[in-house]
Amino acid sequence: MSDLSKNNIKYIQSLKNKKDRDESGVFVAEGDKMVSELLLNQKCRLLVATSEFIRENKVLVTGDNVLELIEVSKKELERVSFLKNPQQVLAVFFQPKYSYDLDLLKDQLSLVLDGIQDPGNMGTIIRLADWYGIENIFCSPDTVDVFNTKVVQATMGALSRVKVHYLDLEDFLQSVSEHLPVYGTFLNGDNMYGTDIKENGIVVMGNEGNGIRSYIEPFISHRLFIPNYPLDRQTSESLNVSVATAIICSEFRRRSLR
Repeated sequence: MSDLSKNNIKYIQSLKNKKDRDESGVFVAEGDKMVSELLLNQKCRLLVATSEFIRENKVLVTGDNVLELIEVSKKELERVSFLKNPQQVLAVFFQPKYSYDLDLLKDQLSLVLDGIQDPGNMGTIIRLADWYGIENIFCSPDTVDVFNTKVVQATMGALSRVKVHYLDLEDFLQSVSEHLPVYGTFLNGDNMYGTDIKENGIVVMGNEGNGIRSYIEPFISHRLFIPNYPLDRQTSESLNVSVATAIICSEFRRRSLR
């Protein structure tokens, strides 16, 4: 166990920036529950924790999964924390690297995110994927960074169970659309409650302000619409993308339970 040095503080603070996170291949997570869940599956580069957290999680923090452990006071933790109200622990984890198997995707429901920008939406969608048993999320390169500290915190630990991939969506959808139905949400789509949907497939969710981009549309085989109620009543123009994702995922899973 070592002390919190100026170099440690400088290193942790640098990880607010994507460039520094990517160069080091790490990300920051905070909070007792969040860090405890990630420690079960992720390699930890640096763990900064109070004596209370260390005592309550002795098996987790003293294992081979933690490369460096620093015990601090609550006041010291506040110096490095990215949160307004720090809890008992801050951890620097190595970024996981994932691949995918197209043959396995054929039997699964997966999400595609086209240009999602808001960290809160991104984190919530990852959490929703975890809840509904969706193992893979495929993102356009300009989608908000999954290792952004606000995204990580919004996942509430789901990041340890959901694989997030960044790739060229056009190439990806070109390959999967030959084998799987591809669903997308549109204001002029078909009422999803009256549409035949499968248990497996790809669901594309578009950017908060612009929706699904035009070059993605040709790959979508089923255009879905989440109807307002009642249908003839004037309502908000659209739903928040994380809310829409929750409704759609719920309907897909509801069909599979019938």
